[in-house]
Amino acid sequence: MNIRPVAIVLLMIAMPITGALIVGVEHDVGNGMHLSSMHNDVESSIDPDTFLTSFDYGRVSILEDGTVLREFTVTVEDVTLEVAPNIYFDAWTYNGSIPGPTLRATEGDRVRVTFLNNGSHPHTIHFHGKHPAEMDGVFPMIPPGGRFVYEFTAEPFGLHLYHCHVDPVAEHINRGLYGVFIVDPRPARESAKEMVMVLNGYDTDFDRENNFYTVNGVPFHYVRNPIEVKRGELVRIYLVNMTEFDLINNFHLHGDLFRLYRTGTSLVPDEFTDMVTLSQGERAILEFRYDYPGLYMFHAHVIEFSDKGWMGFFKVVDDYDDDDEGSSSSDGNASDDEGG
Repeated sequence: MNIRPVAIVLLMIAMPITGALIVGVEHDVGNGMHLSSMHNDVESSIDPDTFLTSFDYGRVSILEDGTVLREFTVTVEDVTLEVAPNIYFDAWTYNGSIPGPTLRATEGDRVRVTFLNNGSHPHTIHFHGKHPAEMDGVFPMIPPGGRFVYEFTAEPFGLHLYHCHVDPVAEHINRGLYGVFIVDPRPARESAKEMVMVLNGYDTDFDRENNFYTVNGVPFHYVRNPIEVKRGELVRIYLVNMTEFDLINNFHLHGDLFRLYRTGTSLVPDEFTDMVTLSQGERAILEFRYDYPGLYMFHAHVIEFSDKGWMGFFKVVDDYDDDDEGSSSSDGNASDDEGG
């Protein structure tokens, strides 16, 4: 099924009239998408606003040698999600959502991830970064009902990712098995309003061509729900491209330029620009400050992608509403006392 860009734009225009582009399979979950279980008794939802600023620091303890241990649990679930009215997608997910949780640690921490496969196919977790071969997530493959523990030291600092590495890898990623892994430097980066943006596509008819494109899982979500930032404050975006079946994806910021840190493994920016292009699995940290209030678009400069859902807006204000002030700020550091 090929969906023409103009049809998607018409859907976007109709959203304020109809109240929502995405509706629940069983009930309405507001601005997110409802997921219902295919094979398990699990109910989950995609909430791009919550995902944007949610960081899982794990269950924190201190080992005998003083090293910080962060323990996470990641579970594969098979679910069905409705990506547009009456268009359903059989998804494979980490912890019931696309993308999976954003895991966060500080360089030198010990990371322990208990992996449970409640899905219907063999799966793994492959972390980008440095670790022993037996922790690489290529083998063993974990069968349905299986369990495995990944354990390694968080290094190097930077913006990493994780995904399933079972063949065909492209299908496992397209179905939704991916997430973000942030390793903070010591000392921490400058305090900023931090957010995670994951670029993805949905091949809903499994012909290896994407029908929809999103940032954080829901087409046009940040068109309907602009992201509020304060004029003059430092904004930091952890940008990860997980789009399969297309050679590239990209990000264009309107009205300003950003400092670009490719892979986030250096504290010195690579360039100052308003445009970055990423291949599959590439990522970058973007930092910028808006000088003027107003509504500013951000979107893929591959116009087909923006026409099919990958666009949004920043709403720059002089000050936050009382209810919103400080609600999504972060100091950019996975501190030792942050719990899960």
